Amino acid sequence: MTKYLFSLWAGVLIYASLFLLFGAKGLSAHRQLENEQKKQEANIESLKSINQGLEDTINSLLYDKDTLAVYAREQGYASPKERFMRIVGLGVSQKNETFPGRTVAVAEPQYIQDKTIMMIAFCSGASIFLCMVVFDILKLFRDPE
Repeated sequence: MTKYLFSLWAGVLIYASLFLLFGAKGLSAHRQLENEQKKQEANIESLKSINQGLEDTINSLLYDKDTLAVYAREQGYASPKERFMRIVGLGVSQKNETFPGRTVAVAEPQYIQDKTIMMIAFCSGASIFLCMVVFDILKLFRDPE
């Protein structure tokens, strides 16, 4: 009788192992979340770099009149004392386009649902139990004592 408890123990062991490895809070989901965190941290660093560049541009435009004049000329403006010719077809230079960064979507971790793990563990335990019963029945038919 105690040998049949092995099937129960095996089912519990299978459940615990699968839950630890592939469950919602298992090692696989944890590893996926760590990778996602690294991606988000890299994106934050990229955005900080872009933000610093934009702040430098703002400060240059606010406090340096020469930079402001160059920027205005690139946009097609001139001071009242200047004259310039615009060649049709060339358009206005758009060198100073800003790059706002990119959106990094958060990926949900992939895991096996608890119900599925329970079913696998139950079926495994039941299969082991059934095999033990069948082997005992076969043993009785071979060795009638």
